[in-house]
This record gives sequence, C-alpha cells and structure tokens, in this order.
Amino acid sequence: MLQSQLFAKMRKEAPKDEESKNARLLIRAGFIEKLSAGVYSYLPLGWRVIGRITAIIREEMNAIGAEELMMPALVAREYWQKSGRWETDVMYKVGEEKNFGLGWTHEEVMTAIATRFISSYQDLPRAAYQIQTKFRNEPRARSGLLRGREFLMKDLYSFHADQEDLFGYYDRVIEAYWKIIRRMGLEKFTKLTEASGGEFTKEYTHEFQVFSEAGEDAVIHCGSCDFAQNKEIAAGLESKPCPKCGGKLEESSAIEVANVFKLGTRYSEPFGLSYATAQGAKKPVVMGSYGIGPSRLMGTLAEVMSDERGLVWPESVAPFRVHLLALGKASANGLYSDLTERGIEVLHDDRDISPGQKLVEADLLGIPYRAVVSEKTAGKVELKRRAAGEVELVASEALAKILQGSS
Repeated sequence: MLQSQLFAKMRKEAPKDEESKNARLLIRAGFIEKLSAGVYSYLPLGWRVIGRITAIIREEMNAIGAEELMMPALVAREYWQKSGRWETDVMYKVGEEKNFGLGWTHEEVMTAIATRFISSYQDLPRAAYQIQTKFRNEPRARSGLLRGREFLMKDLYSFHADQEDLFGYYDRVIEAYWKIIRRMGLEKFTKLTEASGGEFTKEYTHEFQVFSEAGEDAVIHCGSCDFAQNKEIAAGLESKPCPKCGGKLEESSAIEVANVFKLGTRYSEPFGLSYATAQGAKKPVVMGSYGIGPSRLMGTLAEVMSDERGLVWPESVAPFRVHLLALGKASANGLYSDLTERGIEVLHDDRDISPGQKLVEADLLGIPYRAVVSEKTAGKVELKRRAAGEVELVASEALAKILQGSS
C-alpha cells in the first residue's frame, strides 16, 4: 500500500476533546474517527486491525467446535419481556411504539432460535457465535473504544444437557480466551478475575481483566498467586491475606476485555427450551454465554502497548508488517515491489515530505518493523523493530527473508 493513497491522513495533534489515551492515539494516527460520544468509525487502517483481531477470535472459537452465525440487532420487545430484561436502562428502544430494542446482547434471540433445533439429548451439546455490532445506552462514554455506545462483540452461546457438560465447555472457552490474549501479547497484563453475574446470571462468573490505569474496573488480586476478584464482590478482602495462598492482596485498575457466564436455565426455562433424555424425560437445556470485544481489545492494545512516540502494535494484529520509508533522494520502489510480490504486507511512505516527518509519523503508526532506505544506508536497509528499538543494517536482498522468518 502506498501511503500517499491512504484514505485517512494523520493529524499533527491529538484531538483536544478526547480524554482517553486510546482515542487520542487512534484518531491522531488515522485508525478511527469520532462521530459522537461513544460512536466511532473504523477507518481503513483501523479496520485492518479489527480484521486481524476477529480472525484470531474466529480461529480459536472454531477450534472449540463453535459455529459462526449472524443474528439481527433489531429485537422485538416480546423476546426481552420473556426474560424479564425489557426494562433495563442500557437498551436503546426504537420504533413508533418503542417496541424494538437494539441488541446489547443476544441470549434471548439465540435461545429462541435454539427451540427450533434442539429437542433431544442427541442434539446436545451445541455452540454458536457471532461477531456483531452491539448497542448500549452508555451514560459515561468517555473512554474511547473502551466504553462505547456502539461497539463490536463476539458473543458465543452454548447448550448442554447438564451442569457437568456446561462446566467442561466453560473451561474450554476460558482456555480459548487465554490463547486469544496470548496471541495478542496481552497475557502479562491480564488476570482471570471472579465477578458477579450482573444482568446475566446469579452465578459467579469470570472476567479477563487487563491491568491499566485507563481501566474503570477495580481488581483485588494477589502478587503471589493467580487469585483475583472484581472489587464489587471482594467484600472487604483488601485488608486481609489472600484466601488462596495467604499472600498480600493489592488493588489495581483494569479493563474488562472478555467474560464468561454459566447461565444455567436462566433463559431456557422462560423460552421453553427443553430436551428429551434417553429415557424420555423432559429437562430444560443448560446454557452458557461468553463474550470478548474486538473493538475493546483494539482500544486496550492502544492503551497498554504504546509509548511516548505513539502506537506499538503486536505483529499478530498490526495493519502492515513493515513500514518502508525512502528518505531524501533515495528510492524504495524496487524494494517495495519485491516485498509485495513475496506476500509481505508493506506500507510504503512514498510522500514528498521531510525525512523527520516521515520518521515521527512512522513511530506514531506503530507498525512492527520500519525499513529505511536513504543515501546514508549505502545500498542497504536500516531495519528497526518498533517494540525493541534496535537498529541494524541489512542487505536489501535479505530483508524479505528476515521479515518472513520473524513471523
């Protein structure tokens, strides 16, 4: 891709009306554009990042036997009323008689669909997911992509004959989420945290919390073991020893990027979702739901994987693999053609601007590798990893092998 042809351009300064670091960086670098509070457009660079994130999520969901589908965002009142969630204040209600709610979650719709296809123990277990835009009437939409009124969510729903089968799949989803977190380089920042069920279930649930000063959740956690609880259910544990190992507990701010819920029969019973056992008895289907937010993950990465110069994308989700810069009178056209022919995704800064501006903007964009060609490099390429900072001179013919080998 030629940088001169990018649809969106970078700003000289961050927007002054944004409080959050992720929004300031992503808007200034041309990844997203704000339409109103909590509502953003994903520009081409940003949509490439979202595409990488959702591809990782799809791979890990498919690996645990879940099937992808797509449900409507416009959900009639009758479905919300069956579950008792029509009166929630987080839902946008639309239509002449306010008889539709915009989906902020899809337990009701998924359960209604399942009644058509699950009737016997032979139909269980089943799991299906979607990656869809959600809507939430959020009064505190001040945190960029971390707390939006319109956002992307991967929501997975599972159906089981009994609690034991649900618990087994629940653990499989947790491990799949850990794989997603690891593939994005967020593992060292993340704790699996016990939490309450909120609007979803009375059971204890789990959240994947990424430690960050930008987080609006408070997590009570142990420095010696993996114990962590959301402060809302910690019940005064802050001043006590860790209940798991006796170590010292501390409190940290964190961003919730994923959650898992054991729904039990919370939704299957009001919707009449049941199955016949092998002996002919009728039992309610046991359910689970599991969410992870692609847009919130993008915002989280911008918060915790950035520095004073700009974004620092992990290789797994970066919009391009290498940022190619030609400085001064040097040309990188031949190198650009060679790299693209080899299947390496390159952003080539072919603009007629100063070398200093190119270098500053390259740091802001945060692409994993920066390759610079100039009169000073004397026929070689100056290669730098954005995350590490080391610079090395390599032969131009060896650049492709280095980039391919670092995958």
